[in-house]
Amino acid sequence: MLGLMQDWPLLMHTVLDHAAVQHPHRDIISRSVEGPFHRTDYATLRGRALRVAQRLVKDGIQAGDRVATLAWNTWRHLEAWYGIAGAGGVYHTVNPRLFPDQIAWIMNHAGSRILMLDLSFVPMVQALADKLPLVERFVILTDAAHMPETSLRDAIAYEDWIAGVDGDFAWVRVEENAAAGICYTSGTTGDPKGVVYSHRSNVIHALACNQVDCFGLGAADRVMPVVPMFHANGWSLALCAPMVGAAMIMPGAKLDGASVHEVIEHGRVNFSAAVPTVWMMLLQHLEATGSRIDTMDRVAIGGSACPPAITKAYQEKFGVRVVHAWGMTELSPVGTLFAVKPEVAHLTGDAMLRLQAKQGTPPYTVEMKITDDNDRSLPWDGTTFGRLKVKGPAISRRYFRREEEEILDAEGFFDTGDVATMDENGYMEITDRSKDVIKSGGEWISSIALENAAVGYPGVAEAAVVSMKDPKWDERPLLILVMKPGVLSPSLAQMRDFLADKVAKWWLPDDLVVVDEIPHTATGKILKMKLREMFKDHQAPG
Repeated sequence: MLGLMQDWPLLMHTVLDHAAVQHPHRDIISRSVEGPFHRTDYATLRGRALRVAQRLVKDGIQAGDRVATLAWNTWRHLEAWYGIAGAGGVYHTVNPRLFPDQIAWIMNHAGSRILMLDLSFVPMVQALADKLPLVERFVILTDAAHMPETSLRDAIAYEDWIAGVDGDFAWVRVEENAAAGICYTSGTTGDPKGVVYSHRSNVIHALACNQVDCFGLGAADRVMPVVPMFHANGWSLALCAPMVGAAMIMPGAKLDGASVHEVIEHGRVNFSAAVPTVWMMLLQHLEATGSRIDTMDRVAIGGSACPPAITKAYQEKFGVRVVHAWGMTELSPVGTLFAVKPEVAHLTGDAMLRLQAKQGTPPYTVEMKITDDNDRSLPWDGTTFGRLKVKGPAISRRYFRREEEEILDAEGFFDTGDVATMDENGYMEITDRSKDVIKSGGEWISSIALENAAVGYPGVAEAAVVSMKDPKWDERPLLILVMKPGVLSPSLAQMRDFLADKVAKWWLPDDLVVVDEIPHTATGKILKMKLREMFKDHQAPG
């Protein structure tokens, strides 16, 4: 016997349709690439997204064709994002922070036929154009007044491009399991891998993220997605906000502390999401200028572990609740978020901060387990390390054009490549990437835990930990620091004394190096592979 409910496919355009009908005049404010702030609303954005879809179909885009964007978070990028999916196409959000050769590789691998790009990326793409033979047209996300002279083939200003159609158009009907978007992993080892999202997985993921103990968005919220739309599906915020009618405040290209603060003030932002680096820069700006962020209620921090010092500063100095999160491109991307369960609500002070340092619990639609190297499940006791594996309707089962490769275990779980613990209340804590964990005398040391503790030392701007070869223990931790301007560097003895009550004694670093800068990946994560190469011959004193 089957249910007798309506067949109502979970398609991305239904989210925008809902926002335009129920919340037509809700703010969408953007810092434009050209400079000034721009204001629109959901009803207008839907009409312009329909023009994008209509124009794509007029230009020959068919269901399943890939259309790439190389753009910051603005209203035009939102219009393009929905318009591509609404034309039956597959949005391909390209990360401009990748190396040019990587950009060319993923553009060709995806087979994108059209590239929509912001003004700031025209010079880079012009230099790459000869390596992009599959791109038939370049649409510059600007108007005629700002359209640059360019050698890009068949280039046109976005506003002129969509002016060529009238918007009298119906979304192209596709199945809910049809591909909606493709995003490539950052490719720190080997070639980047294409993760293909469906309409169904995107909508289900956004519904899960809007649960109260996740992002918990509502129509009264004013959401600033600092995390770029080209980074891991934009953390789903381009769907989460319109799904509930929340205002969207788009920060554009400027993500330094002063610029982010200006956008918060201009847009009266109360919720935002970004990687820890952004929140560190904002915190430094607030402390240096004495500025406030009184409209802010909560921030989601993910992409890499959030040091407790940042959590404490935002919560105690500015009254902003920190929602620690974890995810991956392959998870659409959110896997866990921190919320206070009744079982731990009695915790206060440092005890609560220690709990908040964990990445949280999975929402409904994400199943988790930790296993040993032989795929045996490990206990949820908060101390046993294991390989973190996940399963759910918005989690990858194959990579694009690598469908012959099996990436799931016998029970259908995806191995994230992370090492984690799970405690008795279901809180997950990433202790390392499997390739970054330090194996000392047969035991594992978490580089992330050491980094988070070290950032709490006065004057430390950033910390990284990699392994050094050791003749007795095989590997030992090397601590690498970047200091704030004008601050004296600590000695190894001073740092070990500071860390002594924060980590196990045998975890303490055997050496310390201070550098001007720590290398990062295109998505803002510490590039451990580069650090390991830089310090491959480093030896501890004595």
